[in-house]
Amino acid sequence: MIIKEVKSLIKKEILLEWRQKFALNGILLYIISTVFICYLSFGLKQKQINPATWNALFWIIMLFTAVNAVAKGFSQERGGRFLYYYTLASPEGIILSKIIYNSLLMIFLTFIGYFFFSIINQNPVADKPLFLINLTIGSIGFSSTLTMVSGIVSKVGNNTVLMSILSFPIMLPMLLMLIKISMHAIDGLERSLIYDELTTLVALNAIVLALSYLLFPFLWRS
Repeated sequence: MIIKEVKSLIKKEILLEWRQKFALNGILLYIISTVFICYLSFGLKQKQINPATWNALFWIIMLFTAVNAVAKGFSQERGGRFLYYYTLASPEGIILSKIIYNSLLMIFLTFIGYFFFSIINQNPVADKPLFLINLTIGSIGFSSTLTMVSGIVSKVGNNTVLMSILSFPIMLPMLLMLIKISMHAIDGLERSLIYDELTTLVALNAIVLALSYLLFPFLWRS
């Protein structure tokens, strides 16, 4: 039953996104323009961006892309629509559909960003499979965290300051691990040296997903 709900809700999210193509186009424009600005600021002067700088710039762009793309998950919903959802679907189905859709959207945007960043600013990554795995895990982590926080903030008037306060303690350690794993992939070092960080990152994502699934029903009924 819940699988059917999730599929229907994800389809609804896709249809809404397609009707509001200006939002997605705006995010894509943000990614491309920011990547080009990085090239003008660093690439033209240094011919090639330092790998550590390349890594930091890339994840800063992806972090703000996630905030712009995912954080609106519940903020664009209206009270009447919430009541309508309440009569049709379970809260577990709603939060899962939001997380899955936002994760797919963020994975798409992250890979687009990586593609343009690699073309315009060259690509120093030695271990590309590890880097792509890290991108996927990071996209899911950003999406699940921001989706849950967006659901909480939507109940208190969509306060952007509160959203920053709630998401920062989770996003910061996640971002630090993502940067460390990415730097490891850029240097092309032995993968076994980074398994602990990968395991921790996956565990952190699993904790966020579990908390979202368990706690959102109480938030939904409030």
